[in-house]
Amino acid sequence: MTQRTTFISLFVIGLLVGVAGILGVQWLSSEEAATPVPDEEPSLSASYQSGPFQLGVEIDPKTPRVGENDLTLVLLDDSGEPVSGASIKAVAEMPAMGAMPAMQAPADMQEVEPGLYQGTFEPSMDGSWPLTLQISKEGVGSSRANFDLAVGRKGLQPAGGVTALKRQQAGAMDKNSDGELPYRSGPYRLGVSIDPTTPRVGENILSVALRNADGAPLDNADIKAVAEMPAMGAMPAMQAPADMQAIEPGLYRGTFEPSMDGSWPLTLKIEAPGMPARQISFDLAVGREGLQLASGASRTDGGSMAEEAPPGTVTLDNRRRQLIGVETAEAQTLAMTRTIRAEGRIAYDDTQLADVSLKFDAWVGELYADYVGVYVEKGEPLFTVYGPALLAAQQEYLQLKRRSGASQTLVTAARKRLALWDMTDAEITTLEKRGEPLDYVTMHAPISGTVVAKNVVEGTAHKAGMTLLRIADLSQVWVEADIYESELPLVTEGMPVTVTLPYLPGEQFEGQVDYIYPYLDDVSRTGRVRLSVANAEGRLKPNMYAEVKLKADLGKRVAVPEEAVIIAGELRVVFEDLGEGRLAPRKVQTGQRAGGYIEILEGIEAGDRVVTSGNFLIASESRLKGGMEQW
Repeated sequence: MTQRTTFISLFVIGLLVGVAGILGVQWLSSEEAATPVPDEEPSLSASYQSGPFQLGVEIDPKTPRVGENDLTLVLLDDSGEPVSGASIKAVAEMPAMGAMPAMQAPADMQEVEPGLYQGTFEPSMDGSWPLTLQISKEGVGSSRANFDLAVGRKGLQPAGGVTALKRQQAGAMDKNSDGELPYRSGPYRLGVSIDPTTPRVGENILSVALRNADGAPLDNADIKAVAEMPAMGAMPAMQAPADMQAIEPGLYRGTFEPSMDGSWPLTLKIEAPGMPARQISFDLAVGREGLQLASGASRTDGGSMAEEAPPGTVTLDNRRRQLIGVETAEAQTLAMTRTIRAEGRIAYDDTQLADVSLKFDAWVGELYADYVGVYVEKGEPLFTVYGPALLAAQQEYLQLKRRSGASQTLVTAARKRLALWDMTDAEITTLEKRGEPLDYVTMHAPISGTVVAKNVVEGTAHKAGMTLLRIADLSQVWVEADIYESELPLVTEGMPVTVTLPYLPGEQFEGQVDYIYPYLDDVSRTGRVRLSVANAEGRLKPNMYAEVKLKADLGKRVAVPEEAVIIAGELRVVFEDLGEGRLAPRKVQTGQRAGGYIEILEGIEAGDRVVTSGNFLIASESRLKGGMEQW
């Protein structure tokens, strides 16, 4: 042994003795030193799969703050072994907004033990700071993982590049971290489990928990479950159906019996009363643990969104979504009401019109209703007339009355003639008492109303049948409105109507549809409808123009905001948010529009989430990705 080696050995021994002495003094002077302090470092497990890596991510504090935050990352390979020596770039970045440039908060990740990396990042202000992890390891591979992170909001949410690792306990119903059922398919929420968790040849138990979008258990659902081994060569396909029975509200159970080892994809067809049918597929194999969602549904916990994506699907991380202003909304079943606007014209109510004419040739004596617009009450004198025929009829009636042997039938007929020529009972009684004919007989108003037409002056002669006056009752008027051909099927008799006039601001008149005319105007392609509106105060005057609003009740229909629908020639397209950053184009058939919403007849269901803002930029990328001929 050299002199240098001997010196180093003595130094190390002395150092150890000194440290032991110090620790001994501390132990003797401390009453609590006998109990070791537990390790309070966070213990992370792998929660996500990202490319060839399994990883777990944690931030401290759990609610990020302005200033220093700790980021901890556990990195494992596919076999669950720690990955050492990986290159990790971690950056939280606030996207550019207006004139303000993007800001970055990088974290210098250092390996503190095999597979465990730590670093700090320092956001400079409140707001959204999406976190991006770029991970690479020679011989293993590389991946990019994105998480949604915001200062002042608790936790991390996976945004893209990762899928959740789910391990189901034997016999347990699959649920997410919030205790909710993990799958969403249109308006349905469901959980699926098998017992044993590793399917076997022979009997296996399949359980399905089923709820609606509000979380209420669904009873009386029809669930058809079939595990089917596809045909292989000369061997035909084989099926293992499960007879699903309700065992309690919202919980269904059945058994299926695969007959051999291999892949047996499981298909569920679900339909509940008043709800649309949905089909969901799972990847299942005898001898392999668990179920894997294949298509027809998406996860509700931010995990793997396994719904099959059609061609043209675009994947955007949280940063890009924020940059282009992507917003989404849920397709809903709404009670839709369509407001139809039309121009109208006020007209006389034809059922409230009366013409005054003579039934004999005569001359007009005194005229009482002497101008257009005068209001008259029913029975009020209008004018007097002299007519030779009427004078002769009076004389005949008086002679018959005086003759003692006159037939009563002739007397009655003579009196009736005077009544038919518009003499009142009071005038006939006066004639009988007077005993002489009246030269001028008064004509009376047949209805109460306003004189709207006048074709007579004092002293003029008129033939029988000529209209002398027209009287209109304006306490109720008609409004005739022209409705566009496309909106005419929504109009029904009895529909409530609101009428407003531009020169009477703030006032409106209520009415209803009385009649729909059975023809169209061949030039304007409009149909005419007639409305009845009360007009007790006379504010509505014939030939005025009016604005008409009709409210058509369309009932409950599946609808999305109008801005969600892209018009591409004869096609209508929306982008459905499948989760995990994926936006898929869906061809839809649209119906009525009302209140900023448009009805969806086919293509998506209530509960599906669609893009309402930024969809034109997404459409451009989708066309390039899916092929210009696609849509």
